[in-house]
Amino acid sequence: MPYFSVVIPLYNKETHFKKTLDLVLQQDFSDFEVIIVNDGSTDNSVKVVESFSDKRIKLFHQKNKGAAAARNFGIKKAKAKYIALIDADDEWRENHLSILKDCIEKFPEAALFTTNYSIKYNENIIKPARFSHFSLPKTAIKIKDYFKHSLADNLVWTSAVCFTNKTFLELGGFNEDYLTGQDLDLWIRYVLSYEIVFHPEITMLYHKGISDSLSKNKYEEIRLQLFTSYLEEEKQNLYFKKYMDFKRYGIALRSKINGNTITYRRAKNFIDFNNLSRKQKVLLKLPAQLLQHLNSLREIAYKNSFFLKHFK
Repeated sequence: MPYFSVVIPLYNKETHFKKTLDLVLQQDFSDFEVIIVNDGSTDNSVKVVESFSDKRIKLFHQKNKGAAAARNFGIKKAKAKYIALIDADDEWRENHLSILKDCIEKFPEAALFTTNYSIKYNENIIKPARFSHFSLPKTAIKIKDYFKHSLADNLVWTSAVCFTNKTFLELGGFNEDYLTGQDLDLWIRYVLSYEIVFHPEITMLYHKGISDSLSKNKYEEIRLQLFTSYLEEEKQNLYFKKYMDFKRYGIALRSKINGNTITYRRAKNFIDFNNLSRKQKVLLKLPAQLLQHLNSLREIAYKNSFFLKHFK
């Protein structure tokens, strides 16, 4: 039985996937299997996988159902106690799995483990993830205030995480009704139910891209459903409420920019404006045309290392 099962959903990533898979196979801890779930790719992604001869690779196929269904399917096929995830265009450093193994050995009672990560916005700009109210520790620690620390970037990110197969099944896996944000939903459920461990070393690179935040406008209603599904739990944790308000703020702002008035108003109604910064409040009040103009300047801003984080 392998120590880790590495599960990778694959959909039309032929340009990036060879590098991703190469880096997975080059880990300095080698006791793992790689489960790749081809989610109905229509490009040459499968041919990329078939060009590898490593016996640890297991390729499965399904009709296109989305990342949540692909990950759930892959985890059902997993043999290991610990599941590590990576998306088909992200990158691991060679010590990623060994760092996670160290976390597991230090805190075997925990259910979810994550490392620090960097974000690639474009070919010229890579920045470490930014966490709120959080000084990086020197070694792995248990996290007590996940939502407090995740008001900027999320402390847990999909391609940096591993968890026990048992707890994943207990939580019901990824919610396949969510075609977007299903990973954030699962991490919320983990945080509300189990202990999580964070390691400060950066071992993963997340490929974000500048246009990502607005490229899935049709999914904003799904995001809103997700980020209004824990209203009772929010009452028990002020930072959880603030975290969710920040997510709803992002939905409202993107919806206003894209002329989606109904979703903009619905998202806005769930926000406690006391949790927003002055700048966020101002942006929500600006006319849609002006917001569209500001958004068009984002690429220039990124090239000059000035990040318009309000548009996340």
